[in-house]
Amino acid sequence: MILRRLLLPIAALCASTALSAQGPDPLAPTGRWSAYRGGQADLPPMGWNSWNAFFTEIDEEKLLGSAQRILDSGLAQKGYRYINIDDGWWLKRRTSDGRLMIRTEQFPSARMAHGDPSFRPLTDRLHAMGFRAGIYSDLGRNICSQAYSTGKAQLPEGTMAEREVGLYGHIDQDIRLFFADWGFDAIKVDGCGIRAFAADAERVRNGQYRALPPLIDQASTSRSDIPAVKALFADINKALARHNPDGGYLLSLCIWGSANVRGWGKDVGNISRTSDDIAPNWSRMLTNYDSAVRRALYAHPGSWNDPDMLFIGAGDFDAQHLTEARSHFALWAMMNAPLLIGADLRQTPQPLLDIFGNAALIAVDQDPAGNQAVIAFDSDGLQILVKTLSNGDKAVALFNRGMAPVDAVLTADHLKFRADRDIALSDLWTGAKSIFSKETKLHVEPRETLVFRASGQRQLADGVYLSERPGIVNPAVDGVVQPQPDPTIYRSIPGWRSTRGIGERPIYAGWGGAMPDATPYNQPLTVAGRTFASGIGILANSRLEVRNEGFTRFTAQVGVDDSADDGGQPVRFFLYGDGKPMASTPPLRRGTAATALSADVKGVAIIELVARADGVSGNAVPVSWGDAALHR
Repeated sequence: MILRRLLLPIAALCASTALSAQGPDPLAPTGRWSAYRGGQADLPPMGWNSWNAFFTEIDEEKLLGSAQRILDSGLAQKGYRYINIDDGWWLKRRTSDGRLMIRTEQFPSARMAHGDPSFRPLTDRLHAMGFRAGIYSDLGRNICSQAYSTGKAQLPEGTMAEREVGLYGHIDQDIRLFFADWGFDAIKVDGCGIRAFAADAERVRNGQYRALPPLIDQASTSRSDIPAVKALFADINKALARHNPDGGYLLSLCIWGSANVRGWGKDVGNISRTSDDIAPNWSRMLTNYDSAVRRALYAHPGSWNDPDMLFIGAGDFDAQHLTEARSHFALWAMMNAPLLIGADLRQTPQPLLDIFGNAALIAVDQDPAGNQAVIAFDSDGLQILVKTLSNGDKAVALFNRGMAPVDAVLTADHLKFRADRDIALSDLWTGAKSIFSKETKLHVEPRETLVFRASGQRQLADGVYLSERPGIVNPAVDGVVQPQPDPTIYRSIPGWRSTRGIGERPIYAGWGGAMPDATPYNQPLTVAGRTFASGIGILANSRLEVRNEGFTRFTAQVGVDDSADDGGQPVRFFLYGDGKPMASTPPLRRGTAATALSADVKGVAIIELVARADGVSGNAVPVSWGDAALHR
């Protein structure tokens, strides 16, 4: 039965909760989309970054040589447009006025006949070539290479004060310099400066650098000062808006999944790193992939998950490992990850350029609908990822993570297509075509990723399940009160630490966040014994924002999931349209049958789905929006 406008006003229910008693109610409807809308990232950025190939040893010749290869190879025409300078460009900060000085021996065009060195000639040249230019900085006083370099490095020089080249204390000044004066279009902001310079750090104790109490503890969310970190990024955003009145910028957050950034990065920047640095080996790629692949609801046009740059061109992803290189590229495309090449393109062989230039996979990454792929089948050995494209087709990837071949079965249900109708597959590596109905068998070699474009007849003929369109669903409040380490992320050997210490523990906060087609703890969506193949799983005391793109009706079957630990905790479900109440349920408990919730949403721009449990203070009550769908 459809429950609408119960006698007890929804506003009164909201006012009665413990949440509202503690201050502004985060579950109160706002009628607006709250994910990041600054800058220019309607599509995941594509381009090149200097770090993987050159670390701090970057110079103008290397940068322009790679840019020219992108032009000459045709990659520029396929969308690779950012040329980004990473760490290693600075000489010092002039203490008389705080201005940053460029390492002009490495960047000779920065020398000015009169006046201070400037990157403007370099950015002007990149713009004339059709590119956009990116620069690098850090949230702290000091930068990553100053914290961790062990060998030859282009480190800032001079006194202790002159070597403090990070943004801390200079945010507005540096952002103005980078964008208004030097003409950059993007900035990557690292976080080593607010992590690695505690008073007891060796390089602080020996007098190299000044102490800055850490705001981030990469191994512990509880020991990180999340409000302080967010405040620094808020200041950066204000400065970016001041000095880019046309909004023509891109902000990359690089704090490696720490400080629970995978919960709020989507609200703060255009791309947000979900993991520590990638390395050119298979196991590290798995770590970075795992940190983002289950976060489809936390990525949208304008704000994307970033599992780090492509390391194709080195190690396990060089020209002698084309299977691994293709998998790396295909997985990043399925996740809507930024496609930022990290290779020395002056020396990159053609087979790897062909991978970067795969137009069919680039189209998957750059699809304007902005839906990150959802895991349709999950195991330690093989995963099936499915991504809904803007024309209704699906991109589907079968990823063999292991060292043995797998004979896999792809079904119509995986694709949410009708099993009694033909489904057409087009191989995005070979172009081969095939047709099947119900299911088809596919052989997947070790470390191989088969990837197809699939077309068929949708199971839901008059609309879409919300889990098919994660790009229009934003978990504004995901109910996570106590962020926990994520046990689903592959723990590899960090390349920069080897096997020193005790090894990497599960450290990335995000376990318990909103999930498509699964509960927050990766269980099937099940309410009172009824399992839903489609839906959104989230914790109680949550609010989802849904962009409505011409649909006229919303429907769902809602309830407390059977996996909830607290069977007696009542949860109410509410539906709002543009901030106004539309439908609600009475209190529901674990074991109560799924309850229908429906409303006419014609003309509504923002639909909000709220699950409210009075008095809950921990991650105790998973709830399911089963079969949540929009209909025409």
